[in-house]
Amino acid sequence: MVSYVGIDLAWKAGNRTGLAVVDGSGRLRSSGVVRSDDQLFAWLDEHAPGLRVVAVDAPLVVPNATGQRAGENELARAYGRYRAGPYSSSRSIPYFDPPRAETIAAARGWVTDPEHVGTEDRPACIEVYPHPAMVGLFGLGERVLYKKGPDRQSGFAQVVELFETLEVLGLGDHPRWQELARIVAAPLPGQLTQIEDEIDAVLCAHLAWLWAVRREELHVYGSGVEGYIVAPPPPTHAAVRSR
Repeated sequence: MVSYVGIDLAWKAGNRTGLAVVDGSGRLRSSGVVRSDDQLFAWLDEHAPGLRVVAVDAPLVVPNATGQRAGENELARAYGRYRAGPYSSSRSIPYFDPPRAETIAAARGWVTDPEHVGTEDRPACIEVYPHPAMVGLFGLGERVLYKKGPDRQSGFAQVVELFETLEVLGLGDHPRWQELARIVAAPLPGQLTQIEDEIDAVLCAHLAWLWAVRREELHVYGSGVEGYIVAPPPPTHAAVRSR
């Protein structure tokens, strides 16, 4: 069995980390939330046999002492007008010295060089970012506004609708996804925050699958030396801001 994993990784252990895994055909198998590294490793051991590629939403290669990484700068130029540019990361920020993602990758033997093709013996680990990924994959005029604000529910509803157009994921009959969709439709206080990381991880897992199977649909911004982020190629459609 072949697995591709998405991790919406908390920058610091103890916070929620979302996890998702798709199989060789790109279909969602499992998703969930953990907090500690040990919980993350145990989840992977149980749910991700034959791991080939991990796509992690968190800074992974951070060589710069200050400022912004090359990949962040390039991604901002491509997606900034869609309000989907990345945050800056550097070693001057304590929890990026070293980044948690880099430490986890080293512990598991994942290769973080974007030139590497993932194998079962040496899985690839790439950095991704959901905001530009959604803009590029779905041709959006701006990033989906679901992270914060008074109208989060409508943003989450848009995310659910968009993800369900990715037929390869098979979300229509996946029990856990249907549970997540029901929460989005009628959330109790705090529930959207509780499921946010898991939903992001589903998109990350899809990006891991694309990296292995349809790599031409993705682009490396930056490099393995200077720091990089993988996202769809620079978009050419119009940027439209709703507010």
